[in-house]
Amino acid sequence: MFRDDLLGGKRILVTGGGSGLGAAMTRRFTELGATVHIAGRRLEVLNETAAAIARDLGRPVHPHACDVRDPEAVARTLDAIWAEGPLDVLVNNAAATFVARTEELSSRAVDAILGPTLHGAIHGTLAAGRRWIASGHRGVVLSILSTSTITGRAFTVPSAIAKSGVLAMIRSLAVEWGPRGIRLVAIAPGPFPTPGAWSRLRVDERQGKGGPAARNPLGRVGEHDELANLAAFLVSDQAGYINGEMVTIDGGAHLRTSGAEDLLGWTEQDWQAMKRPRSDA
Repeated sequence: MFRDDLLGGKRILVTGGGSGLGAAMTRRFTELGATVHIAGRRLEVLNETAAAIARDLGRPVHPHACDVRDPEAVARTLDAIWAEGPLDVLVNNAAATFVARTEELSSRAVDAILGPTLHGAIHGTLAAGRRWIASGHRGVVLSILSTSTITGRAFTVPSAIAKSGVLAMIRSLAVEWGPRGIRLVAIAPGPFPTPGAWSRLRVDERQGKGGPAARNPLGRVGEHDELANLAAFLVSDQAGYINGEMVTIDGGAHLRTSGAEDLLGWTEQDWQAMKRPRSDA
């Protein structure tokens, strides 16, 4: 299925494509023949990722500085891409989260999660959808969500709200835009170690008994290539009859836990330590 030209001729934009799972998907899409654009707030990170992939694969990746929370910035980025040809695939990957007791969250803290995770996905999806519909171009939107859309998740409530909102958008637009030739799909990853997200969630401090690998029915966490391959399939023409669906890739972990239960036993000292800046942040 993963022939070298699986995504040949596809033009793909990955938000948050400079690091973590976004970078893994960008690399895999490029390997499979796509022309990939990546967007994020930190241009230096995007440039480093683009340079590394170009060096390894001999194919360019196109970075764009863009704050997905700003609809005008998103529109400018899509205009720049469309100037060279229509986009075929949008990957809503940019997101934010952190662990906190919900009653202690300020409105600004909540907005810090909803901004990139929910609003960013909405801005990108609507901006791409309008352009596809106006030109009669077929398109695919893939959103990276989480299993909190199935189970809920204590202590990361704004993220669970945001991801669930994006899932509702996907399912709704799959019906509304399906007749226009636009598919919307999603992936709900379980634990896939990334330096950014795992640092913010302090997962590295919870790797003993009861950590993500120990709780997983398969006894391990996910490999980035596994998610990147699933993403490549879902945005390819081979998945052309999959619409409005979310595929879970977590080793079955959500069937036994939401992933937050171990935090119920945290002491006040644990929570105060969470608030202190990390020395390696």
